Amino acid sequence: MLKNSPALRISMMAVTTAIVAFFTIALRINIPATNGYISLTDVAVTFVAFTFGPVTAFVAGGLGTAIADLAGGFASWAIISFIVHGLEAFLISLITGRKEGKENVSLMRKIAAACVAVIVVSGGYFLLTGLFLIDFPTALAEVPVNIAQSLFGAVFGLVFSQAVRKAYRKIDDFRF
Repeated sequence: MLKNSPALRISMMAVTTAIVAFFTIALRINIPATNGYISLTDVAVTFVAFTFGPVTAFVAGGLGTAIADLAGGFASWAIISFIVHGLEAFLISLITGRKEGKENVSLMRKIAAACVAVIVVSGGYFLLTGLFLIDFPTALAEVPVNIAQSLFGAVFGLVFSQAVRKAYRKIDDFRF
């Protein structure tokens, strides 16, 4: 069966990783105080997580953001972005995973996944950047921006996912 093809799985991971990297780089607003930035990262990460399975979501979310950081001059953030966004995508996909024969996911599970995204992104960046890159007071100042970015991303990622799933019903065949 095509779904079990290793070539298809690798291709899907490559394409979704490129989507995440593009969204991370395409519109980026630098935050000079922390040497970080805000972007549309979470829109792409949550789109992939809501649409595809946990393995694809983890690879695309983690690797896509790390590649964008490396290519965009933010190399010191690459490992943190890989961990935070990879975990964000993986958990969202697990929470909203669809079982065989059950197409729809409840609104409560979608809301729970969005809450997890906000907690993982804001908490993960606070903890990891406070420990490894900047001091905790500066990292704390970033938390509201990270909450807003991840919440915006969760909402629009879900909207895009539902639009794609409605337009192309066979997209669930690529969930692994």
